[in-house]
Amino acid sequence: MQMFWFIPTHGDSRYLGTSEGGRALSFDYLKQVAVAADSLGYEGVLIPTGRSCEDPWVIASSLIGATQRLKFLVAVRPGLHQPSLAARMAASFDRLSGGRLLINLVTGGDRVELEGDGVFLDHAKRYEQAAEFLRIWREILARSHDGGTLDYEGDHLSVKGAKLLFPPLQKPYPPVYFGGSSEPAHALAAEQVDAYLTWGEPPAEVAKKVADVRERAARHGRTVKFGIRLHVIVRETETAAWAAAEDLISRVKDETVVQAQAVFARMDSEGQRRMAALHAGGAKRSRADLEISPNLWAGVGLVRGGAGTALVGDPQTVADRIKEYADLGIDTFVMSGYPHLEEAYRFAELVFPLLPLAVRERLAGGNPLGPFGETVGNQYVPRAAQS
Repeated sequence: MQMFWFIPTHGDSRYLGTSEGGRALSFDYLKQVAVAADSLGYEGVLIPTGRSCEDPWVIASSLIGATQRLKFLVAVRPGLHQPSLAARMAASFDRLSGGRLLINLVTGGDRVELEGDGVFLDHAKRYEQAAEFLRIWREILARSHDGGTLDYEGDHLSVKGAKLLFPPLQKPYPPVYFGGSSEPAHALAAEQVDAYLTWGEPPAEVAKKVADVRERAARHGRTVKFGIRLHVIVRETETAAWAAAEDLISRVKDETVVQAQAVFARMDSEGQRRMAALHAGGAKRSRADLEISPNLWAGVGLVRGGAGTALVGDPQTVADRIKEYADLGIDTFVMSGYPHLEEAYRFAELVFPLLPLAVRERLAGGNPLGPFGETVGNQYVPRAAQS
């Protein structure tokens, strides 16, 4: 089991859908979140991509020196990046970071945004292009370890004599993560990626995805790892956690939800369609309606695109729900919470001690023994029982 956190390069706030409680997006703040994740024992961070975000490669590169063990899950975008350039970027980052790069393959789902970036392919063609991109990218990096070159001619992308002089540290290349809910997405995942990521759907739906991708991968003689992208709202009591969930969307206006859902509805992303269906395109607002599965809450998706669900509950309940997903085959959990700095601490302090022992020991890093908290009476050193 791997625990990842999230770098909020699209902004951060105490309340969704409003500037109230919002925080200025600065390098200092993003560095605080990254250092917190690194020191708390998270194994990596996801850095989002899109025109609503700061550039993920610039942000990730700026955080190398501020962190020690933290891995960076950084997006490459077929159609925006050429595979040879993306291979050089990946190799350079991997070398400079000491092998801490993970790749997030993103095809995009918003036609308006994609056209603004110069990408005019429809959904099916984008996946064809992404498959060619990944074949070229993987081969350039793999062959760089022995000085080989690559010729490839596809329907969308071609290279002749492609060569990378400085190979990545990770062999044959940094692991590739990828998420998508459509049939072409599952086919691509099964054939080429190392880890398939799903957004936080109810366990039964996640189980279907895992089974489908696993069966498809087996036809290629491959195995694929699985991960899930979730928000989390954990408090010391169940009542406090649900109150925090309600508070998170307490400032959002009806017209803001309508505007956000109109943007999401224009997308050709199957994953976004499935997220919207969980809250009926914004029609569901009460806790009873938004709790779509035990402790799985769809309120985030009212105004946020992409991952729109959160685990809500007390520490043991959240840990139990994580175990339910782990039992389905999920081994990477990419979590986030608002605001991301405080919630990185809250989730680590409340939930990490309840994870399986081997996971706890790995997350503890170099300081599993404490001391924890403030020394009492100038003499007594507090220690955590869970350590």
